[in-house]
Amino acid sequence: MSDAILDKVRKLLAKAEDPACTPAEAEAFTGKAAELIAKYGVDSALLAARDPSRDPVGDRQVDIPSPYAMDKCSLLAGVAAELRCQSVRKQAWVGERRAYVMHLFGHDSDLARVELLFTSLLVQAGFALATAQAPAWESIAAYRRSWFAGYTKAIVLRLRAAERRAADEAEVGGGPSVALVLADRGTEVSQRVAEAYPRIRFAGPRRLAGSGAQQGFAAGQRADLGEPILPATSQRAI
Repeated sequence: MSDAILDKVRKLLAKAEDPACTPAEAEAFTGKAAELIAKYGVDSALLAARDPSRDPVGDRQVDIPSPYAMDKCSLLAGVAAELRCQSVRKQAWVGERRAYVMHLFGHDSDLARVELLFTSLLVQAGFALATAQAPAWESIAAYRRSWFAGYTKAIVLRLRAAERRAADEAEVGGGPSVALVLADRGTEVSQRVAEAYPRIRFAGPRRLAGSGAQQGFAAGQRADLGEPILPATSQRAI
């Protein structure tokens, strides 16, 4: 059943990624996909509470492609956090270029959700960014970095709402406390991260000068994840 659900999600996201898909159609496809992803996550957590061996804590490393690799790292970190995973950004020099790898930690079902959704969001962001016009007076790179920040903010808010709704619906159905189950799973993931990186450092917030945040946020809203459209957010809030 889990494989069947994920396969259905893949097909829905593939339709949303199609350039010929209208914004309304893409919203419907991604909305249904997000609903299934959230329900799949909660169902997997409740099943694993009865049999932990079926959904152990694991990890995987994801190479982040250029350009705007740092911004894609932020998108992946945001998606991972909302889908109950944790991430560590690693960097190294490859020739004269800095390369980034995101080390993800989480239960296997949640890691699968993160990779599936992140891959689709990168495609959707690519199409949306291609149509976004930077002001003539502004650096294209600065504009696109701020655009990614706005896009990430919108996606994070959407995922947070979808995950909360799925957990609330599961609580109504009775059975073990969903909140406690999810909290225990979060503790297990944190322990795994601490074992792998006992001296981890936390990066400070980035300073972005571009003016593309509002357009990026709007694009994140159009890549709707099943929740009602949020009211417009000011540049300051982003």
